[in-house]
Amino acid sequence: CYFTSENKYDNMPFEREEKRLITEEYKFYSAKNDRVFKEIYLKEKNIDMLKELLEKVLEVKINSIMLRPTEKLSGNVHISGKRLDALLDTNVGKIGIEVNSENQSYIHPRNMSYLCNEYASHTLVGDKYDEETMIIQINLTYGLSKKEKLKREYSIQDKEGKKFVRNFKIIEINMEYYLNLWYDFQKKGTNKELIEENQTLIMLGLDEKDLKELSKKYVRVKEFMSEIEEVNKNPEFRRYMTEEEDRRKIFNSMIKEANEKGLEKGLEKGLEQGIAERNVEIAKTMLSSNVSLEDISKYTGLTIDEIRKIK
Repeated sequence: CYFTSENKYDNMPFEREEKRLITEEYKFYSAKNDRVFKEIYLKEKNIDMLKELLEKVLEVKINSIMLRPTEKLSGNVHISGKRLDALLDTNVGKIGIEVNSENQSYIHPRNMSYLCNEYASHTLVGDKYDEETMIIQINLTYGLSKKEKLKREYSIQDKEGKKFVRNFKIIEINMEYYLNLWYDFQKKGTNKELIEENQTLIMLGLDEKDLKELSKKYVRVKEFMSEIEEVNKNPEFRRYMTEEEDRRKIFNSMIKEANEKGLEKGLEKGLEQGIAERNVEIAKTMLSSNVSLEDISKYTGLTIDEIRKIK
């Protein structure tokens, strides 16, 4: 554990709570976590680190980066404000970037709605639509199979490849490829050149032990290790993560309970009606927890009008 107790906390109630948080069982949060990723990369002092990563992923030369302010460590785990993380000036024009480093079942449809909002706000300029600024989301995705491509690019186009709009793109990186490079290197000592070439992507998914090992070999990884340690030592960050994980567990429990309750009610009425009862119970539970109508609709299949009629 990196954290040590200090006497300065002993006489201050609030700081005693911070002391409790940082001395409890230690959990290391890697940059697989979207919050950790943004806490490190969306800071002015780490802009060179972000530039290096984005140039690697986008295969462009970045002249300058304008960061968008990060969200504060607060907010509902299901409903959070989204916006582009950075605006890049590159050798191929301006690029608006939103980076996502999580892999959850709801990520793609949720982020698509956010990206559509961002696309609308950035393309409508005055009395005309701007197609000069590329709007790109980067998904650093873990948990994909080895059979998946290393890099996928998605755009809106027809079967013949004709684009509906030319300035909208989603890039998905199979991060398991980079982790496997490291694990193979650890076992066999091979692919040293690939490790050096891809260190900025490999380091994002490593746990504490492996990250320490890689940081001994490369200066950039050592800098990243210092930043991620700083984030993990931050009592405010750890409090946020603990509360977010608690909310997620409570939310999952509520869904499970409502799901079972609804199906029990519908057993005597047939499977189809049982499923309908279940969805209503889930919606009631989510409404009582102030979950957005859009998210309730997504989880239950009910329309927003149907949800509004539930009492």
